Amino acid sequence: MGIAVYAGSRRSTETDAGRVTRHSFSFGPHYDPANLGFGPLVCHNDDLLDPSAAGAAGVAGVAGYPEHPHTDLEIVTWVLEGALVHTDSSGASHVVEAGRAQVLSAGTGVRHSEVADRHSGRCRFVQAWLTPSTPGTTPSYVLGEAPQPSSGLVEVAGGDGLPVGTAGARLLVARLAAGESVALPDDPRQHVFAATGAATLDGLDLRSGDAVRLTDEPGRVLSAAEATELLVWSFPG
Repeated sequence: MGIAVYAGSRRSTETDAGRVTRHSFSFGPHYDPANLGFGPLVCHNDDLLDPSAAGAAGVAGVAGYPEHPHTDLEIVTWVLEGALVHTDSSGASHVVEAGRAQVLSAGTGVRHSEVADRHSGRCRFVQAWLTPSTPGTTPSYVLGEAPQPSSGLVEVAGGDGLPVGTAGARLLVARLAAGESVALPDDPRQHVFAATGAATLDGLDLRSGDAVRLTDEPGRVLSAAEATELLVWSFPG
């Protein structure tokens, strides 16, 4: 049993032309053997893309990730601000607007790119990578009209949301007004991320970018101190 707080200010940060990425887990050159993942969650990145800042180090006006490969990952993206242009080798090509989720199942292998939509300005998105329950599947992509979050937690991926190939994994999102509270799920493993705003969880203060990892702590209640967007990954074990 336990509650562990991970301050956003302590996350490793990577910068590129028009991009700032903050890593919640060990990632690439930011190796941390004590922080390799949380259950099936092996990556939880917070990306801010700014096309106006892209230029000399890359293609002018293009901010984000050029084409790159993935294998045997469930890649779930939630856009917080602006719009993200996604293109992949399965033939999928979409503009993912704020408040929408996408799921890319890499399976046997896929290549994709993700850049900010220049017409929408800055783009901020949170992306999670999960290990699939069954490796070696045929790659697939889903962009759906995920249920829009309100004051309560709403499943946007897994459960009643978009399908995810990691058994029991759910991404729940809530948009809380100041003074509102929400009961967290009863699942034994939860990753709670304050994407915006400020909140308290059992006396622990959370600011934008902070995360809490809960193990065997069912039904904890989180209260918003101001308008807050909350992202919760919940796992059955």
